[in-house]
Amino acid sequence: MVIDVKTIIAQGDLEVSGRLVDASNATLFATASLEGQGVNVIYKPIAGERPLWDFPDGTLAGREVAAYLFSHWSGFNIVPFTTFRDGPYGPGAVQEWITVDPDVDVIELAQSFDTRLRNIVIFDAVINNTDRKIGHLLPSTDGHLFGCDHGVSFHEEDKLRTVLWQWEGESLSETEISHLRVMLEKFKEFEEMSSELLTARELSATHNRIEMLLKEAAFPSPSDQWPAIPWPPI
Repeated sequence: MVIDVKTIIAQGDLEVSGRLVDASNATLFATASLEGQGVNVIYKPIAGERPLWDFPDGTLAGREVAAYLFSHWSGFNIVPFTTFRDGPYGPGAVQEWITVDPDVDVIELAQSFDTRLRNIVIFDAVINNTDRKIGHLLPSTDGHLFGCDHGVSFHEEDKLRTVLWQWEGESLSETEISHLRVMLEKFKEFEEMSSELLTARELSATHNRIEMLLKEAAFPSPSDQWPAIPWPPI
């Protein structure tokens, strides 16, 4: 019997086999196995997180899960399946590993006007992503474009930092505006599902950012109050 990938990731035994050394916090490559079936995952234990002075509440792992929940709930479907569970080094976020298409030049993609990036730009603006680097774009072998590393998102103060400024100030499409309106109308659902992961102030700020995008009906522009591009950008 074939077991659903999400079930394997949520319930399977985790075996760590390596570490992504470029990550600033513990980011472990592992396999989740259940009844003889395995799925490659990224495991980010809370025990491996470095405290951040500007993110004193919650955990990076919790924000990773909140980003997945928002991505799935909103219909953006940008973040690979991510769940909060226990593992060999304690509780943390466990995310499905995405095999990146080797034929895609990610640097070239990030600088393009590929329409798949528009949803990521809007998604990042709503969740207030402070770290959208080129390397966080994951073009899969089936043509879907995923994004990863959302542990420093949802801050109540505007801190958007991204390499994706191609559409700055340009008008949102009617489809994009309608999408945001639906999110605003049913935002209470997201509040309920993420109330243990984000603070009430962070949730309120997320709601307000949707309102602001709708009011301006345009893609965000860089601020002159903080760096607009994360460092390093790749």
